[in-house]
Amino acid sequence: MSSPSLPVSQSQGTRTLSSVSVSGFTRLCKGLALVLVAAHAVLYFFPSALTYLALIPARTIPFAWNLITAGYVEQTVHGVVISIVCLLLIGKLLEPVWGPREFIKFIFIVNILTSLCIFITAIALYYITRQEIYLYTPLSGFHGVISGFLVSIKQIIPDQELPFVNIKMKWLPSIALLCSIALSFWIIEATTYLPTVIFGTYMSWIHLRYWQKKPETKLKGDPSEDFAFSTFFPEILRPVIDPIASIFHRMLCGRSDASNDAEDYDLGSEHLPGSDPIEASRRRERGARALEERLANERLATSRSAGELQTNAAGNV
Repeated sequence: MSSPSLPVSQSQGTRTLSSVSVSGFTRLCKGLALVLVAAHAVLYFFPSALTYLALIPARTIPFAWNLITAGYVEQTVHGVVISIVCLLLIGKLLEPVWGPREFIKFIFIVNILTSLCIFITAIALYYITRQEIYLYTPLSGFHGVISGFLVSIKQIIPDQELPFVNIKMKWLPSIALLCSIALSFWIIEATTYLPTVIFGTYMSWIHLRYWQKKPETKLKGDPSEDFAFSTFFPEILRPVIDPIASIFHRMLCGRSDASNDAEDYDLGSEHLPGSDPIEASRRRERGARALEERLANERLATSRSAGELQTNAAGNV
């Protein structure tokens, strides 16, 4: 029995969450979860399929499709479970804010760019070290997209705190990266996840910072200072990180911060909406509102279920 749809405020109107079920998990997220299960089942019954589905840099040239398929293939059971849980929990927050089309677009872009970066890095490491392990190690998994989801949460609800711990959401990508790097020193298997986590985090930030379109403002990206690359690092390191990040900013934007300040996204004397921190604040408000509405709906569904159980119990008596 499905719950009533939830309205989510947008600048151009209200988008209803018609695809949200009682559990809050959207149909799109459930479909992607089935894809992850099916891909792992294929590997379980046909282990040789890993050669064609996972990213193996030495075989990517004839099997170029593995740049796409590798992101949806988990090689371990615990990898499938973790990816599905994160997909369902985070997806039911992000999809109502972005919409299904932008949500699936984000997954596709982050997935293929992460695979492409891993491929280029593996080839470069092989030519530097001449070790064939970089060419023939099968790399795959949805954790690059999961890392991208954490970056999205940093953008939408940065000041929201995690339950039971006083950690703000904006630090989730940094904590995930730090944990992945630390685990790679003690667990050999963790080293195969590390490139995907690193590039998934960075590519998702690139997409959200410079490329993601906002239909309500006709602009791209999020130029707010709260989402700058240096915000992934502690405050003490930001004076060192900012000059390095500005180099990539000029490469991606084709202009420096000074020219951005000069233009200031003006048309004549009119200031375009969404080009300054105001739009970022609105986006965070939409994310927080969507989260509050989802939690309120879940509490309502729980109370209704409890009431029905009490009614049934009274009737049985």
